[in-house]
Amino acid sequence: RYSLFYNRLKNIEENEGGLDKFSKCYKTFGVNQFVDGGIYCKEWAPGAEAVFLAGDFNGWNPFSHPYKKMEYGKWELFIPPGQDGYPSVPHGSKLKVVIRAQNGELLYRISPWARYVVRDEDKVNYDWVHWNPPQAYIHKHPSPKRLKSLRIYESHVGIASPEGKVASYKNFTYNVLPRIKDLGYNCVQLMAIMEHAYYASFGYQVTSFFAASSRYGTPDDLKEMIDVAHSMGITVLLDVVHSHASKNSEDGLNKFDGTDSCFFHSGPKGTHQLWDSRLFDYANWEVLRFLLSNLRMWIEDYRFDGFRFDGITSMLYHHHGIGTGFSGDYNEYFGLHVDEDALCYLMLANHMINFLYPECITIAEDVSGMPALCRPVAEGGGGFDYRLAMAIPDKWIQIIKELKDEDWNMGNIVYALTNRRYEEKYIAYAESHDQALVGDKTLAFRLMDAEMYTNMSVLSPLTPVIDRGIQLHKMIRLITHALGGESYLNFMGNEFGHPEWLDFPRRGNNESYHYARRQFNLTEDHLLRYRFLNTFDRDMNKLEERFGWLASPPAFVSEKHESNKVIAFERAGLIFIFNFHPHQSYVDYRVVIWHSSLIVIFKYKILLDSDAAEYGGHQRLDHSAEYFSEEYPHNDRPNSLMV
Repeated sequence: RYSLFYNRLKNIEENEGGLDKFSKCYKTFGVNQFVDGGIYCKEWAPGAEAVFLAGDFNGWNPFSHPYKKMEYGKWELFIPPGQDGYPSVPHGSKLKVVIRAQNGELLYRISPWARYVVRDEDKVNYDWVHWNPPQAYIHKHPSPKRLKSLRIYESHVGIASPEGKVASYKNFTYNVLPRIKDLGYNCVQLMAIMEHAYYASFGYQVTSFFAASSRYGTPDDLKEMIDVAHSMGITVLLDVVHSHASKNSEDGLNKFDGTDSCFFHSGPKGTHQLWDSRLFDYANWEVLRFLLSNLRMWIEDYRFDGFRFDGITSMLYHHHGIGTGFSGDYNEYFGLHVDEDALCYLMLANHMINFLYPECITIAEDVSGMPALCRPVAEGGGGFDYRLAMAIPDKWIQIIKELKDEDWNMGNIVYALTNRRYEEKYIAYAESHDQALVGDKTLAFRLMDAEMYTNMSVLSPLTPVIDRGIQLHKMIRLITHALGGESYLNFMGNEFGHPEWLDFPRRGNNESYHYARRQFNLTEDHLLRYRFLNTFDRDMNKLEERFGWLASPPAFVSEKHESNKVIAFERAGLIFIFNFHPHQSYVDYRVVIWHSSLIVIFKYKILLDSDAAEYGGHQRLDHSAEYFSEEYPHNDRPNSLMV
């Protein structure tokens, strides 16, 4: 694998003048304006017989501006500035690349490199709009330094409002970012930014890879949003989709040059059976140029601080993970079923990002558990910084769905939270957007279900279902945060137990926006219990910010008591004690402390208590109490503590 990476990198160095130049082609491909007002256009369309540029600037004459054919399927066109010195293609004018296919048909296409595409309300298809404002947005704030403890708020701009509509970048900037900052999250992961014609695809059926989605606003609105986040010290990551592309040929890359092999594998190999989308040919030189330049553009133009690579399990294997289970056997990760070209692309991408932008962060979404994915490329690894701990939310769902409270297995919970590859960083999460989608249930909805509609008011009695749900919601999130990895992620709204599910407007729900929104207002109503969960989530993050357990070595687990239903562990100098027993509380409970000093006596105080009144608890603990370590052997350790 490393040999393939090395040879491909060497070829780029020898034939393209280096990876830096190769990955900066977003400045030459597509339609770009020179300083003197001249317009340079360049496309890769190997299957085309001829290529033209048409638009408002030439009265949509399909033949007046032909491209010149170059080597290797490339085409170029230069349009000099007008007699008045102004660009011949003004800012805001509409364009199309006109392709004469091999069968003689004329195809009107959006450039794969288009930076801005919009759809009028009365139209079905998108228009490519030349985006080159006279005054480019100037970023005012530097990007934050790489964070040691990553607390990620997974977000979708379009649903980030209680109103039943598509929310805007401006709304996110001025209403949501302050909320994220207050909650103690230091990183925002933005979904559905790359333009996608179908809103209900959640942004995972990308049609224009270089265009920020216009349904939320302009490119400058997004740049301002990122700039304001940086002013708050918030790192901003892009959920990048390079695992596949929409099969939409009117708005997207599919059949750009009239063939099914431009950018993608031809035939069945180029189609994902479950996603009904096109699959990139990662061995193709121009595909590498396109995808690497895409990453570079988002970093340089918009100032994103890194990426979450979506669905890379589909990339890593020729079977795309379809109908395949992964047990951890190494034969599953090495062999002819592995797509070495796709893996090589990911190594190239991480090498480029790490070399040119060492402060940037990359995250892998891989369900298979591919070894060394988060080890440096120089070691033969994938080069990612973090990987998602995707087994953890599945474990919580299985426990809540299948087991009675008294049957919860403490050892099994600890195993699920600590079972990760040594020296690879994991992002722990109890739930993400996957669990919020229609057809699934969030933790809060699984725990409290229909009673969320009637009993979340403080004026109504605290029923056993609501009481249990609120307490377990807090405990599950804290133990996942503290024990599950080296970073933590939460999907917007789930921090306060957002009711119901997430469903985008589509034909099946009469194009309703009722479930395509986040009801942040629920946390501001002091008569509702949602504020308890919101406050606990904030204080949990603030405590991590203070002590940095995510950046600390893995926890020392001292107790997994099956009959008592107690889990205890120590991390970053803090002792975490969880009582999962459905009805039993304990007094004078002894737990191990890690240090083995016989001279120093350590004093402990309660820092976070899920049973506190401000979190909707029953106030059974005295927060003024002090606890002292003593030389009393317990669980094979010399020192312990009575709580």
